[in-house]
Amino acid sequence: MRALLVLSLPLLATGPPTMSWSGSFPWGIRGHEMGARVAAEGLPEDVPIFFRQAGEQLAYLDAEPDRWRDSGAPAMDRAFSPDHYLWMENVPEGALGAADRFTFMDRLRAAAAPHDVRDVGLLPYRVLELYQRLVAEWRLWRAESDPDRRPWIEARIVNDAGVLGHYVMDAANPHHASRHHNRWHPDAPNPEGFTTDPGFHAAFERDFVDGHVHPDDVRGRVVGPPRSVAGAAWGTILGELQDSHDHVEELFRLQRDVGFDAGGPTRPETRDFAAERIAVGARALRDLWWSAWLESGSR
Repeated sequence: MRALLVLSLPLLATGPPTMSWSGSFPWGIRGHEMGARVAAEGLPEDVPIFFRQAGEQLAYLDAEPDRWRDSGAPAMDRAFSPDHYLWMENVPEGALGAADRFTFMDRLRAAAAPHDVRDVGLLPYRVLELYQRLVAEWRLWRAESDPDRRPWIEARIVNDAGVLGHYVMDAANPHHASRHHNRWHPDAPNPEGFTTDPGFHAAFERDFVDGHVHPDDVRGRVVGPPRSVAGAAWGTILGELQDSHDHVEELFRLQRDVGFDAGGPTRPETRDFAAERIAVGARALRDLWWSAWLESGSR
């Protein structure tokens, strides 16, 4: 994994986040479903068959956390909104060495320039928590001999794996890895003239993807066998976020120079960028699903 050089930056002072979801689903339902469906197609045969046959359910569940956010329950949205992003410019040095979200939040408060967690996010911890839950559930499944009880565990495995997929797919979108989460931040220098339109987030990952990216565009980019990250999931999670952060400026340049126009002709540059980001999420999700199964077989 490449060194997380961005984490050595001093903590940046920003105002409260301007979350402009406007009822839209990040990656859109279509993008989330594409990523999860392709991830499920790439699972090896040693994964139990009930899970490999749950591809459609896993695809549906991938968008579930955004359905919760759009349910008209503001207390729940406020509580769990930071699970969807990590604004890496705002992470204090060493903070991601914390083993859990609560220690991480303590480090945010103790930093030289303290931040509220809503100005930083908790995305990698949400992924790690769900991954570790999945490992525990697979261990319960392996140990259960009662044929009446085993299907209950299987239902729990599929549901939590589907929800895990949502956050892994979020991490593949550069908007979720940067404080430039829906536009170029108005307090940041902007010498290249990047857009400050807060509608960019939804225009890219919902409208454009729905209009121009197809499953085969993603499927063709998720090739080769899955990679086991059993025992090393944290590095995989951070690596995906770092990769997304590395593509933030490319995303904004494509918007400026080519445009993510949902209704216009398909442009290879923008289509390929969006398809590759969904494929990054699908590859990471496939690897984490498989690794949870492998890790559950060892202590």
